[in-house]
Amino acid sequence: MQRDPAFSAAGRFWRGNLHTHSTRSDGVLAPEEVCRRYKAEGYDFLALTDHFVGLYGYPIVDTKPMRDAAFTTILGAELHSGAMSNGELWHILAVGLPSDFAPSNSPGFIPVAGQETGPEIAARAVAAGAFVAIAHPQWSGLTLADARSITAAHAVEVYNTGCDFGCDRPDGFAIADLLLTEGRRLSMIATDDAHFSEPDFFGGWVMVKSEANTPEALLAALKAGHFYSSQGPELRDVRIEGDKVVVECSAVVSVVAIGHGTGAKAVHGQSLTRAEVPLARLNNSPWLRVAVIDAAGKRAWSNPIWVEGVPAKNPRVAG
Repeated sequence: MQRDPAFSAAGRFWRGNLHTHSTRSDGVLAPEEVCRRYKAEGYDFLALTDHFVGLYGYPIVDTKPMRDAAFTTILGAELHSGAMSNGELWHILAVGLPSDFAPSNSPGFIPVAGQETGPEIAARAVAAGAFVAIAHPQWSGLTLADARSITAAHAVEVYNTGCDFGCDRPDGFAIADLLLTEGRRLSMIATDDAHFSEPDFFGGWVMVKSEANTPEALLAALKAGHFYSSQGPELRDVRIEGDKVVVECSAVVSVVAIGHGTGAKAVHGQSLTRAEVPLARLNNSPWLRVAVIDAAGKRAWSNPIWVEGVPAKNPRVAG
């Protein structure tokens, strides 16, 4: 048997949002009010990730005063530097930055000559201790070549509430799946990217398994992949048993196992809380991930599991 480590790690699950904006950049609510609202909605933690550009004074907002016994915060920012293939500025989500993280030469939202590239600022954030994700690939118009270049990232942002409601470009699954097939061991996060200027809040989150609701414990768990993402449904176990994946969850109508290429298989029913999905249709994929869908169409997503004994099909050496 092989189990998703999120369900074998010690501790309990904590609900959090990793992508949020305030009046310190282009959000409409003050940091204190943003934190208050997430806590009131039952979140255990929040990362305020305002835009790290000169226009806003390169903010890494000090949210430590908003912490209490039931709610914590992780310092972070959305980093911008260098141009993607389409000529637009990179967006790199960095959670767990030190408060003195050095600014890049990024005066605004237009690339300028001589600034760090996206891959360079992502690598610098990882070296500084941050959990780094490639932000909203579909919204950004990210190419596979762009995504390949961010070799330091821990994760891909696969669902973004703001990009869903604001422009109907919510996801990053296609990019994530292609990178996985090339052997990149990435995790997947759902976020809000909340600005509170439209219904871009409380729509997607991570459930992080750790022994304590502290910034240090949560960051370690994020980097280890001890979490899943959700819009509502709960995942309770994901494990491979022989030629099937067994999924235990809150009541859903569909359980889907997804692998490389066209590999996928779904099981459907009513009020499913346990399902066994045969893996034959996954075409001997070296990785698999699980999605569950409830009666309201809300989803939850596991991180990829790397199947023991199955080599990567299309390994790619960075650079």
